[in-house]
Amino acid sequence: MDILYLLIPLSVVLVFLIGLLFGWALKRGQFEDLEGPGYRILMDDDGPPKSRVDISAADEAAQSAKT
Repeated sequence: MDILYLLIPLSVVLVFLIGLLFGWALKRGQFEDLEGPGYRILMDDDGPPKSRVDISAADEAAQSAKT
């Protein structure tokens, strides 16, 4: 019976922490678009895949355009 004096306050603190984390996630917009990621997986990219050479060349071109 003495363990209840430890477990009840501990569970109240745990529920409070979970509530804070859930509120934080709501404010950060974690639950705004629940269907979008599922549809994005099904989208088909028509272009050829970019290689590392293409990406680095594009990065170099972007850097030279900034200066």
